[in-house]
Amino acid sequence: MNRMTTKPIHVAVAGASGRMGREVVKMVLDEADFVLAAASARSTGPVDAGTFVGKSACGVTFSSTLEEALDSGPIDVLVDFTVPHAVYENAKAAISRGIRPVLGATGLSPEQIEELDKLCKEKGIGGLIAPNFSIGAILMMQFAAQASKYFPHLEIIEYHGDQKLDAPSGTSIKTAELISKVREEIRQGNPNEEEIIDGARGGYYNGFRVHSVRLPGVFAQQEVIFGAFGQSLKIRHDSYDRAGYMPGVAVAVRKVMGYEGMIYGFEHLMD
Repeated sequence: MNRMTTKPIHVAVAGASGRMGREVVKMVLDEADFVLAAASARSTGPVDAGTFVGKSACGVTFSSTLEEALDSGPIDVLVDFTVPHAVYENAKAAISRGIRPVLGATGLSPEQIEELDKLCKEKGIGGLIAPNFSIGAILMMQFAAQASKYFPHLEIIEYHGDQKLDAPSGTSIKTAELISKVREEIRQGNPNEEEIIDGARGGYYNGFRVHSVRLPGVFAQQEVIFGAFGQSLKIRHDSYDRAGYMPGVAVAVRKVMGYEGMIYGFEHLMD
């Protein structure tokens, strides 16, 4: 169900002192139809959120716990880019208060997603779980899925910094899921091939391979390589700055106000 609202949207930010959290705070303060209602940060102390991100004081002081932030006043949406093991409990805390969670999360199990969907529907609110909020990355995934209908032999290579905790990335997993919806499983490569070094061929997913590169100095890139007789096709997306995710986050905050249930994947919000 889609019921868009024109009222100002009151937004809380979890992990607001983190690298993504700071960008979200700046974005919320810059958007005319958003109000920064609360922000949580465990280690900063009671400092003004606007001042902390290099803007004018906004009158919102960091709360030391998410629960304190969520109980501080009227809130419509919680934006959470914290660590994977925390977002599930954070989402449940938000939903129990009638607050819509927008989660930049990877690693949630299908059972957890189903449970969050059930809780949202019981409250009559919407939520979003998105491995990637970059509109360019979403288009890359959709183009790759479309191409796989005609080029079924493919491999995915994703690149991130060496501090990333999960491999493969949520974006590559989501890409693989979208491809697998339109492509039958084909076991690629020589049937007699042998890995001299364990893992050299990458992770196996529905017949194709996913490779994860982790290096210092790398931010976030992904390419899907398609091979066919006499030709190849590469679809690639490169992210250079976390600010590039913010237009997508803003779209999500607005659109989640008009939905019921937990949506998995930003592509469902794209017209």
